[in-house]
Amino acid sequence: MSILETELSETKAEQLMTFESGNEMAAMAAAQINYHIMGYFPITPSTEVAQYLDQMKARGEHDIKLIAADGEHGSAGICYGAAVTGARVFNATSANGFMYMLEQLPVQSGTRFPMVMNLVTRSISGPLDIRGDHSDLYYALNTGWVILTARTPQAVYDMNIMALKIAEHSKVRLPVIVAYDGFFTSHQKRKVSYFKDRNVVQSFVGQCPTDYHFARDPRKPVTIGAHMNGEDLTNNHYQQSEAMYAAAEVFEEVAAEYAKISGRDYPVLDLYKMEDAEVALFLLNSAAESAKDVVDKLRMQGIKAGVISPNMIRPFPSAAIRNALKNVKALLVGERADSYGANGPNLTHEVKSALQDDKENKTIVLSRVFGLGGKDFYADDAENFFGMALEAMERGYAEEPFDYYGQVSGKAENALKSVIEPQHGDVYKSGLIEVTQDEETKKLKVKIPPLRALTSKPKRIASGHGACPGCGIFGGLELFFKGIEGDVVVLFQTGCAYVTTTAYPYSSHKQTTIHNLFQNGAATLSGTLEAFLELKERGEVQVSDDVTFVMVTGDGGMDIGMGSAIGTALRNHKLIILEYDNEGYMNTGSQMSYSTPIGNMTSTTNVGKGQQGKAFHHKDTAQIMASTNIPYVFTGTEAFPQDLVKKAAKAQWYAQNVGTVYGKILITCPLNWKSEDRYGNTIMEAAVNCNFFPLYEVEQGETTITYNPETRKKTIPLTEWLKYMGKTKHLLKEENKELLANFEKEIERRWNRLKAQDENPFL
Repeated sequence: MSILETELSETKAEQLMTFESGNEMAAMAAAQINYHIMGYFPITPSTEVAQYLDQMKARGEHDIKLIAADGEHGSAGICYGAAVTGARVFNATSANGFMYMLEQLPVQSGTRFPMVMNLVTRSISGPLDIRGDHSDLYYALNTGWVILTARTPQAVYDMNIMALKIAEHSKVRLPVIVAYDGFFTSHQKRKVSYFKDRNVVQSFVGQCPTDYHFARDPRKPVTIGAHMNGEDLTNNHYQQSEAMYAAAEVFEEVAAEYAKISGRDYPVLDLYKMEDAEVALFLLNSAAESAKDVVDKLRMQGIKAGVISPNMIRPFPSAAIRNALKNVKALLVGERADSYGANGPNLTHEVKSALQDDKENKTIVLSRVFGLGGKDFYADDAENFFGMALEAMERGYAEEPFDYYGQVSGKAENALKSVIEPQHGDVYKSGLIEVTQDEETKKLKVKIPPLRALTSKPKRIASGHGACPGCGIFGGLELFFKGIEGDVVVLFQTGCAYVTTTAYPYSSHKQTTIHNLFQNGAATLSGTLEAFLELKERGEVQVSDDVTFVMVTGDGGMDIGMGSAIGTALRNHKLIILEYDNEGYMNTGSQMSYSTPIGNMTSTTNVGKGQQGKAFHHKDTAQIMASTNIPYVFTGTEAFPQDLVKKAAKAQWYAQNVGTVYGKILITCPLNWKSEDRYGNTIMEAAVNCNFFPLYEVEQGETTITYNPETRKKTIPLTEWLKYMGKTKHLLKEENKELLANFEKEIERRWNRLKAQDENPFL
């Protein structure tokens, strides 16, 4: 045993072995550190980190205050606001969520407040792809955050512990990102060691610093983020730059200290058989692990191959790379992202730049973009990479310095044929729905035929979608569309309705359908609508007047997308915003949304001795949208079909003639509500009859209850609705009677207020 190994064995703390994923180990590290605050918002594949922490919270295993934001921009604000107090702050995100918070990140680093964020790397839209590459990570490179990269779940755990110590170091004081591969590292389980006693972790990271410009004591007022002139800003950025470079030295110190208690060493570069390598690959994270087996194979053939994988990319380890490549004749840099038009992605140019400072270095550098959108990287692919590098070495130059790897050229003869002919115009006109405006009241009157008469209208969404059994989305949407005559242009925000109907190259939509992200759907469709009207006004398109523009949102979309929706409503564009409310972020795995009722169990509001489901009441979106003074707002559900079809017809008239309409339809989600498929209609009807989801409309500012269970003697207690759903059955237990009473009181308050609005047109 060497002197170093003897020293490590004597100082190592007791550890336990487990078999866990990267997300689980990020949560484990956070729980052991016991951060003060985690501001977060669900996005695949990072969502699990918050879920695991919430499960631990329910079991009483940590004291972290978990704050569910309205979107990633909000979560970044929560984290920054907490960090300025000197609290220890944690977050996890991915892909477009990271992009949404991007403008906040330089604020945090530029004002020098530490925190740790896990970036579970994923492809950035568009088009939408939820699998792993590094396109989000590359946007992080210029944010001023220190960036560590973790190849395995073990490294995720270890680097999360090291990251906080680096962030809070007096020479650094910068936020730190721990980046690891979405689904490859985040979800795949591996053998991992962790410290048995969390006091070991807390002792390692040390006491939370208090000797900084923190806003934590009102008796010691501070100003944070004052605007600067150019000279001061230059000095500020210089200091930040110096701190970033200091982080490299601090990383080595922290890694050496961590090796003593863990027995695991993390040099700035992970070098696999690079001591005499002549040909090598430079790869980030999990791909490097796949390539190591190929190195062993090539070595057996007499080829001196090696792999370089950095554990830190900000600051970029230029000196270490120059040293590692002194004898390498050909290097292939493989990257899961591109810097479009730059003749190679970011790290390729940074490697080349590092080598330029070594006048003796003659390494040939090739660059290949690979693995986008989670495309697998196998040993055969690594072998092909080595083959390209060996060819360049033999030739003495790179014939193709930059290219994509794994792309496939399509053939015209293999183009997919449309299975369903597009349908439009008269096929969606029944001629059976009459909408007239009362000359005196200016309110609308609607006559609809028996619903069976509307079955001749074809569905807007074809069969073949991938929704779960019993999903209420399509029943609710199709019933609403029965009340819409003529063509529609529909925008779907990201959510179950979208992802289950449009898996490229297939689509279940018979009419024009657009996708954009949660936070910007309403604004996007308002742009589409206004451009359509302008093109029509100029005579550049010839289309009939009865096209209706509908934005479909759900799965929490009216949280992260609320600002866009309100802006659209205030501008009063002639379109319909239709929300299907399934009471959660169901498309990412049943996390809490603001429409989740109090006490409901979700994957981020677990039930246990530490908490009993969601801690606050659900958002009344219809009332919020009514306050923008748009011409028509309504609620509906497929359990009352005539009511919903009539409201759809009204919605179309107002959208075509006056302005913005908002509609909210409650739909079932048997999978995440933990209910039986057969009870879908029963649950919807019970939600209305217990007054949880009242049916009403706000027409030109005046409220009308369109179905009153009291006058119909249909009122039922709240418990009659809750008993059908597994997510709420704990509310029926004796120990939760106060929580249930709170829920009942709020429903009664909202119902009484609605009745008052119904009776008084000025409310």
